[in-house]
Amino acid sequence: MSTAYPVSPTAYGGLTGWLCRSEAWLDARGRWAWLSAMILGFIFAWPVGLALLGYMIWSNRMFTRTIDRAVGTRSHSRADHQRMKGTSGNSAFDAYKSETLRRLESEQEAFEAFLQRLRDAKDKSEFDIFMDERAKVALAPREDSAA
Repeated sequence: MSTAYPVSPTAYGGLTGWLCRSEAWLDARGRWAWLSAMILGFIFAWPVGLALLGYMIWSNRMFTRTIDRAVGTRSHSRADHQRMKGTSGNSAFDAYKSETLRRLESEQEAFEAFLQRLRDAKDKSEFDIFMDERAKVALAPREDSAA
């Protein structure tokens, strides 16, 4: 079994080459290899586990579904999502879908405007109550000044 590296393992020397080879090796084995390395890092030296966790989150290895074993890239890329958004090949369905999406978006905008009006009305009523209470306090004769 030959392992395909995204970068030639001999392209870098020393520590950088070792890190690149380790990354490619873990990518070739998938997410569970990364998780196992992180757990072992926490067990034997917690800073190593923490560094691996940070790297996995930073490089988005923690949240991807699969890792392409041949190249070491994620198989669920933005291009895949763009392809899924495209046409289905059936023009009637595509027209129905676009009309339905347009209608849903307009309904969502109307609903969000309705919610905003509700929030504004609630804020106004709370402010009016506050101002009424403040006016009552200001108009009430103070007991301190009467004494």
